[in-house]
Amino acid sequence: MNHRELGSSGVEVSEVGFGAWVVGTDWWGDRTREQAVEMVQHAIDRGVTCFDTGDVYGHGDSEELLGEALAEHREEVTVSTKVGYDFYNNPQAGHGELPKRVDPEWVHTALDRSLDRLDMEYVDLLMLHNADVGEVDADVLETLDELTESGRVDAVGWALGPSIGWLAEASKAVAEGFDAVQLVFNVFEQTPGRHTIEEIRDLDADTSVIPRVPHSSGLLNEQVTPDTELGEGDHRAHRPDEWYETGWEKVEALRFLERADERSGSAGGASSVDRRSTNSRAAKPRDDGDQPRARDGERTMGQASIQWLLAHDEVATVTPTFRTTADIDEWAAAPDTPALSDAEFERVEELYRDNFGVDRDDGMDALRSSVGGEDLEGVDKRAAGD
Repeated sequence: MNHRELGSSGVEVSEVGFGAWVVGTDWWGDRTREQAVEMVQHAIDRGVTCFDTGDVYGHGDSEELLGEALAEHREEVTVSTKVGYDFYNNPQAGHGELPKRVDPEWVHTALDRSLDRLDMEYVDLLMLHNADVGEVDADVLETLDELTESGRVDAVGWALGPSIGWLAEASKAVAEGFDAVQLVFNVFEQTPGRHTIEEIRDLDADTSVIPRVPHSSGLLNEQVTPDTELGEGDHRAHRPDEWYETGWEKVEALRFLERADERSGSAGGASSVDRRSTNSRAAKPRDDGDQPRARDGERTMGQASIQWLLAHDEVATVTPTFRTTADIDEWAAAPDTPALSDAEFERVEELYRDNFGVDRDDGMDALRSSVGGEDLEGVDKRAAGD
């Protein structure tokens, strides 16, 4: 496993991280607490050292579980958590969004409670969880500086959302020198990532990008198809049938990535692609979503999707949704597969410009924004979604 630095903070993260939302709720399948702890420890065995959670995940359950699972590994791992939702005074209504709160007093209080649940004295990265651009004022920024100076936080970030847009937040995070921005970013859903990377390069900033949903909620790791019946509690069930149908057609257009181009270079090494370009860079369906499947090629589609993201200098770590230990085995090994070649990268870019040859609507709403769409004007809004 390779490691990268978060901004200029000195905090190092594994190129593939563990999104601990999955072990804090039943939104991604049922598992016992023992099984969840075993998943975390299995990830450590596979070289994953970056663990990303949030206080609202399971209303604290994810942090408690992560603290238990990492108790004997604290100095070997990087831990990130998020604050910004008041779940203490508001009940959870299905998958609906809870009230946000990001004032200085709340940030201090929420971090105290998170550290208690994690049973840790500090977190390597503290992120504001889906804060609106207007909420992060001078007082909040000063609070984050205070927490860093106190040693309770090593780096600060801003998780954008809850949906795929929120470009005004990305721009402010970069301009204010946040160490990291976490956002939806994958081969199909590129708008937030492309925008943020352009901002970083325009300002010559040190901000790192942390892509979430790297597999487009199951399409790019082939765990969902147009025929997949998602369980009632599955978080992906909100996507319409058209999204599955058009998405699977797009997957078929990317089959060439399953066998690494012979010009890719050695496994895990960088190709000759110019990563300073403003462009993103870097099988058959599963019969059983809980089992890895054999391939003749050198990459699975899931691994290729991660390699495409890692081709950016600005990307520090990718946080896929590990549902099983088989997922961990496959995706944690992604950095050891051949990097995308120039030809492969350029082909992906051509496909993206042509919407992967699909001329039908995917059934998703337009990109979402906290500022009434002003930040989306003139922005390429293909492949929107949550």
